[in-house]
Amino acid sequence: MKKINLKIITQQKVIYENEVDAFYTTAEDGMIGILPNHLPLICPLKVGVTKAVVDKEDVFFTTMGGILQFKDNNAVILTDLAELGTDIDEARAKEAYERAKAKLAAHAEKTEILRAQFALSKAIARITAAKRGR
Repeated sequence: MKKINLKIITQQKVIYENEVDAFYTTAEDGMIGILPNHLPLICPLKVGVTKAVVDKEDVFFTTMGGILQFKDNNAVILTDLAELGTDIDEARAKEAYERAKAKLAAHAEKTEILRAQFALSKAIARITAAKRGR
């Protein structure tokens, strides 16, 4: 069976590079699944969880937005921040979630609300990836 060469890259380093059977990520329009021989694609990503399937095993990552490019069974996710689910400190992610919820409840200025919403999205993605990665 054909495989996809998936590479997840941040500005600092390559977070993941492996041959995968399929992967699923959070595009701006919703969840997207990519199988071998998919049509070429470039799309923006939202903050969310990316799942790679490798020999029937799931590997989870957080991807904090970015761009997905897919062509000829080569996929590249360029993102500002990505973490392997097993590397995430779930307790810290839950603390960040609670802080973001508290900021949203405080009804601060619009810019503070937007920052808190983004922080909340990041925390949810980190908690989800951490739980699924275990």
